[in-house]
Amino acid sequence: ELVAVPQDKIIAVPDDISFDAAASVLLQGLTAHYLTQDSYSIQPGDYVLVHAAAGGVGQLLVQIAKLLGGQVIGLTSSSEKAKAAAQVGADYVFLYEDNWVEQVKEVTKRGADVAYESVGVTLEKSFEAVKTGGTVVFYGMAGGDPAPVDPRMLMDTSKTLTGGDLWNVLVSYEERKVRSQQLFEWISKGQLVLTDPVVFDLKDGTKAHELLESRKSTGKILLRP
Repeated sequence: ELVAVPQDKIIAVPDDISFDAAASVLLQGLTAHYLTQDSYSIQPGDYVLVHAAAGGVGQLLVQIAKLLGGQVIGLTSSSEKAKAAAQVGADYVFLYEDNWVEQVKEVTKRGADVAYESVGVTLEKSFEAVKTGGTVVFYGMAGGDPAPVDPRMLMDTSKTLTGGDLWNVLVSYEERKVRSQQLFEWISKGQLVLTDPVVFDLKDGTKAHELLESRKSTGKILLRP
């Protein structure tokens, strides 16, 4: 019933934000926040390619990119997930089974300005999908390790590869406070909409893991004691 937490690690939850919402948004929301502010600063009019756009971080990336004025292209593994990505604001959604690199080029005419790469094995295609001088932000490898990147390709195409890890950003209480408050403000104003989490009793933790591993979930999965 009680947990001891260092005072500088506590994040105050506003009265109008539920504990379910706070639990759902903080880790993935703070990740999406730094990816769109620090790893690559999205500018109005940018074409933003988001991998796994129906996932937890993906849906938040789509919405934050739209808030910042970007044109968002989502990638998903199924038609059902494509609908979820479109519902949160993706301007275009393509399936991995299709030739999505050519589809991205067709939409943008020049390639995306930035690709948020969380699959890993699709890293090479992400580079193909961004424009000359574009950026690939690598922050996950849910689908497996990426192939090595040839630095000569980066030189020849003037493309940028950057990585990101949340714990290299949230290095102070002030960072955690300011960024969390930004997320809570967007939620309060209805600018950031969270998919209702799927909640399991703690005793049903096995079922929660099975759902997660099935790749059928499109939002956050919570365990409640």
